[in-house]
Amino acid sequence: MAFSSAPDPSLEKQFGEFRTHLEQSGTLRDRIRTVVSEIESTTRLMYASILLVHHSRPTPELLEKAKSQIDVLKEKYKQLADILGGYPGQYYRYHGDWKSETQTVVSMLTFVHWLETGKLLEHKEAEEMLGLNGPEFNLDVEDYLVGVCFMSNELPRYVVNQVTAGDYDCPRNVLKFLTELHAAFRMLNLRNDLLRRKFDGMKYDLRKVEEVYYDVKIRGLTPNGESVADQGIKGQS
Repeated sequence: MAFSSAPDPSLEKQFGEFRTHLEQSGTLRDRIRTVVSEIESTTRLMYASILLVHHSRPTPELLEKAKSQIDVLKEKYKQLADILGGYPGQYYRYHGDWKSETQTVVSMLTFVHWLETGKLLEHKEAEEMLGLNGPEFNLDVEDYLVGVCFMSNELPRYVVNQVTAGDYDCPRNVLKFLTELHAAFRMLNLRNDLLRRKFDGMKYDLRKVEEVYYDVKIRGLTPNGESVADQGIKGQS
C-alpha cells in the first residue's frame, strides 16, 4: 500500500505548537532554577549561623547574623514572583521547583523566631518576612507546615546541648512548646503524604525532649545547675 509523503498539515501544526510550548516552558524553568539555586546558597549561609546555636547560648549577635540573610531571601522570592508574573495561573505548575527550598527556609525562620520569643512564627508572619503575600505568589500552607515540622527536628538536639551547657530549665520550656504544637497539628486531617510523615516524626521529637526533661527532673537539677539535694545541704550549713 502506498502512503503519501506529504505530512498532515493539521498534525504538523499541532506538534509545531507543542514544540514552541515546551521550549518556552524549558526556558522558564531554567530562569526559575537559577533563582532557586541562589535561594539554596543563601539558605546554606543562614543554616551555618544557626548551627552555632547548638554549640553555645543563642546570643543576639548570633541570631542577627542568621537573620541578615532574610532580606536576601525576600529579594530572591521577589525575582521568582516577577518571573511567574508573566505567566498568570501557572504558580502550581512550577511550584515544585522551589517547594523543598521554601520548606527549609521556613524551618530556619521558625527556629530563629522561637529562640527569640519562645513562640511559633505564624504563617502570615512568615509570608511577610519573605514577601510571599501577593495574590498570585504566596507561601503555600503545606510548605509552611512541613517547614514547622522540620524545625521541631532541631529541638531535641538543642535541648541536649543546652542541658550540657547548664541550662536545666530549657527542657521544660521546649517540652511545653512542642506539646502545644503537637496538639495543634492533631487538629488537622492529614492524609498519608509527606506532611503526615513529617508530623509523625514530630512525635519522636516530643518523646526525646520528654526523656531529657524527666532525666533532669529525676536528677533534681535546678536552673542554676545544682541538684535539689545540694541546695538543701547549703541551706543547712
